[in-house]
Amino acid sequence: MLEELISLNIFGFFLIFTRIGTALALMPGFSAGFVPVRMRLVIALGISFVMAPVLMPGLPVRPPTIAGLFVLIIGEFLVGFFFGLIARILIGSLQTAGTVIAYMSSMANALVQDPIAEQQSSTVSSFLLIMATVLIFTTDLHHVMVRALADSYTLLAPGEALPVGDMLTVVARRVADSFALGLRLSAPFVIVGLTYYIGLGLLGRLMPQLQVFFFGLPIQIALQVWVLSVTVTGIMMVFLQNFEDAYKGFILP
Repeated sequence: MLEELISLNIFGFFLIFTRIGTALALMPGFSAGFVPVRMRLVIALGISFVMAPVLMPGLPVRPPTIAGLFVLIIGEFLVGFFFGLIARILIGSLQTAGTVIAYMSSMANALVQDPIAEQQSSTVSSFLLIMATVLIFTTDLHHVMVRALADSYTLLAPGEALPVGDMLTVVARRVADSFALGLRLSAPFVIVGLTYYIGLGLLGRLMPQLQVFFFGLPIQIALQVWVLSVTVTGIMMVFLQNFEDAYKGFILP
């Protein structure tokens, strides 16, 4: 009985935990630096425990050799890394948008330690990333991520050959789409900034005695902060819609 428990339940649970734990280690919110490591482990173990009864019937039998077991675990790790990386790439669009906004509003030198990106970022990028992470959980989009992970056992069954080419194509496409989304989200600030720069340049040519830098910088910062307050709702709605669409493609109908 003990040998059967070890060969079936423990093996299956560990296999499920490998994929889910790897994905959660990269997904926004779960992987944040301010979340204790023990708490992340408890969340991954809890989700794996809840999914285990449903997913275990579709798992392959335990390989008879250590090499076969190693290959199986590496495959599960790569699938989990793939799903977690998609979330990282998607939330990176806000990092791009925040950086562009900071440059256009002359706030690029105001850097803070971003707990989501786990690096120094502009204040605008940090603000957008923290707000997006909060909205992902308040709008239950983390359920979409977990559901996509559960359905991935049908699309990418354990023990079968991974479509590496298709996975790399999806990652490359997501990187391109994320950068394009970041530029689209920051488009209002680029338009307002360029218009202001052109007007300020004309004003400097018409009034050479005017101290353009000391006159224009406070107005520029105030103007871009006002634009941010007006457009931040639309920015978040567009981002959340794109975030949901990216994972809905992996959810079975």
